[in-house]
Amino acid sequence: MIEPMLPLIKEPGRPLKHPRRDIVDAILYVVKTGCSWRQLPADFPPWETVYGQYRKWEQRRVTEWIVDRLREEVRVRARRDPDPSAGIIDSPVQETACRRRMS
Repeated sequence: MIEPMLPLIKEPGRPLKHPRRDIVDAILYVVKTGCSWRQLPADFPPWETVYGQYRKWEQRRVTEWIVDRLREEVRVRARRDPDPSAGIIDSPVQETACRRRMS
């Protein structure tokens, strides 16, 4: 689902040495496993390359844009309104936040 979105992400400067798919897979690996960037297995592009691309995308809010598009797609496929109309706040998290403000 992400692949069609990647050509829309134009990067200025020289072309990437590693395929974007490998970069995305490496980012997802870090997110899923919780490992540090430096602990990326050798079959991924170098961690500096992956982290650098991640930082560029975060600064340009690319990952946020992709998540929004994916959420819309999932909701449309489930025959729901693409824009959620309500949110749920986890009460223990909210209690902690309230206590911090009161301190």
